[in-house]
Amino acid sequence: MNEALSIRLERVLRVIPDFPKPGIRFRDITPLLADPGLMREVIASLSEPFATRDISHVVGVESRGFLFGVPVALALNAAFVPARKPGKLPARSERESFALEYGSDALEIHADALDHHSRVLIVDDILATGGTIAAGCRLIERLGAKVVAVSVLGEIAGLCDPSVLAGREVRSLVLL
Repeated sequence: MNEALSIRLERVLRVIPDFPKPGIRFRDITPLLADPGLMREVIASLSEPFATRDISHVVGVESRGFLFGVPVALALNAAFVPARKPGKLPARSERESFALEYGSDALEIHADALDHHSRVLIVDDILATGGTIAAGCRLIERLGAKVVAVSVLGEIAGLCDPSVLAGREVRSLVLL
């Protein structure tokens, strides 16, 4: 973790209390998106540790993971695969349900997006409980692919039960 980048991210990521529900402290990334120089640095930091890891696909988790996943995929010369909420993909899809800190949801990936040759980096913005990322891992592996690692902008300290992503390489640019 780049300490100077981490400090700058702590300053720029806004906390919105009680959004989308009372008790949730939402991390607003829009100030980061408004800073092209900082965004370039973030994309480089999310992708550089994986430059020599033969990543064939980057899976971005809907929706804010798309904002980081596509440029990371381009930086790694990898394909981008969207992990979407149910009913958003036009072709036959596989689905995995999961619990959120404020409810439940599911992810879907096109059934033909990955196979046993695929080496996947999962990219998302904020790691909270880990349920979304864990569901993404299960879904990717059900399609026969290998999850190489997870790369996230930030991780909320103490919220993710370590057993949820046990044995997974998770890199975070900032601990929130």
